[in-house]
Amino acid sequence: MTDLKNFADILEIANNKGKRIYEICQILESENTEKPVSDIRNRVKNIIAAMKSAINDGLKSEEKSTSGMCGDDCAKLVYMYKTGKSLFSTLQQKILKYALATVEQNARMGKIAACPTAGSCGIVPSVIIAVSEEIDIDEEREADALITAGLIGKIVSNKLALAGAVAGCQSECGVAAAMAAAAVVELYEGTNEQIINAAALTLKNIMGLVCDPVAGLVEIPCVKRNAFLAIYALVGAELALAGVKSIIPADEIVDAMKQVGEMMSPKLKESSEAGLATTPTGLKITSELEEKWNNQE
Repeated sequence: MTDLKNFADILEIANNKGKRIYEICQILESENTEKPVSDIRNRVKNIIAAMKSAINDGLKSEEKSTSGMCGDDCAKLVYMYKTGKSLFSTLQQKILKYALATVEQNARMGKIAACPTAGSCGIVPSVIIAVSEEIDIDEEREADALITAGLIGKIVSNKLALAGAVAGCQSECGVAAAMAAAAVVELYEGTNEQIINAAALTLKNIMGLVCDPVAGLVEIPCVKRNAFLAIYALVGAELALAGVKSIIPADEIVDAMKQVGEMMSPKLKESSEAGLATTPTGLKITSELEEKWNNQE
């Protein structure tokens, strides 16, 4: 089997062989690594275990990050949900908590799975694990979902580097949301076409998202952005499962994202030279942190 270069290839090969997308992916990975599929799946299960560990650790901690800018937002949600006050369903509550728990662990320098990046590490785990808990999904099907998500990310990365410094946050949190949306459709046993449509719908509606971290740290707005886009992924999955299709094909959406990323000002690509990073408050935080760090030297 040749390497998969685009979404059209995925659909053609999977449908011609009568297989699901994750099956094609794990076969290809087995061929490329010369390892049995069982080994590939065990590695995926280890990643899922690491994701769950990061969530559990994050849920238990209120420790602030070194900068002091984040670390206790998840605890605020946990407390609110214990009081019974929420606009969201149990599933949505879990996704928000798990997303913040994971990305706050990253900010504390804890162990996380960078899926697809450290800055977007809360989106895919929170969605897969929360949905799996809600509909009682076992470890094998969790692995199917994560493999599906991984292939979505890989296909995008063939044309667009998954780095905020290259194409803005559309290529980090945006791609993570698309991966999560596809994973949800797999968990609900949607069709291969619905999986790709979930990714496409999500990608095209997050296009142009800039990367403007305050003080150059993956904290503001990155932490809360993970929570927002984890919920956003549910919208893409819900629409696709309902039969809604993206009029623009997924491969063309990736091409458009690449074009937008190339046109985006370097100041909006992780340089902290524009956007939220240069608001009066953003600049004040940066100045205070620089003074703090200088005094520690």
